[in-house]
Amino acid sequence: MRINENTLLEGKNVLLVPYNVEHVPRYHVWMSNVELQQLTASEPLSLEQEYDMQRSWREDDDKCTFIVLDKQKWAEPAVPEEQCMLGDVNVFLTDPDDRTLAEVEVMIAEPSYRGRGLGKEVVQMMMTYAVTRLEVRKFEVKIGLDNTVSIGLFKKLGFNELSMSEVFREVTLGMNVNAAKRSLLLGNTDFMKELEYATSRDSRH
Repeated sequence: MRINENTLLEGKNVLLVPYNVEHVPRYHVWMSNVELQQLTASEPLSLEQEYDMQRSWREDDDKCTFIVLDKQKWAEPAVPEEQCMLGDVNVFLTDPDDRTLAEVEVMIAEPSYRGRGLGKEVVQMMMTYAVTRLEVRKFEVKIGLDNTVSIGLFKKLGFNELSMSEVFREVTLGMNVNAAKRSLLLGNTDFMKELEYATSRDSRH
């Protein structure tokens, strides 16, 4: 989705930036990890396929993705952006007849960043962006039954169980963003700043 191709979202501990070509090699290393493949229900791709996937994320109008960066590392001019990467977050507009419904995914790929509350910050920032910029009003998330950490995260954020599949070993959680939940979400992310990506990168030097 091109709407966010020049957008940087600044949080307390993280930055969300567009998924660009220079991010692909690090992303490919992540997705070669068997544990991450299982947690994200993903199949391994070749590097060439990963570049194709990046183009799809950039160009398709039903997908929006951000790469998650370590804000503190990124502020150091000597550190390349690829070395600041710690995960990604996505929304899919899953129903062509209902553009207000989106499926959300988050991945904290670097083990050293897990268990620090970053997943919550990232998801809330992405949901705020989706609500305010993409006019999303309903969220769903599909999580493997063994991924109890992610299930717990989304339930704490107010998602409720919609269905469970023993066959696919996954649970579907959902949230309708009514006026009260929208107000709560925006209040919980009042720290977030939306900046121009290119300008922000230059300004740290």
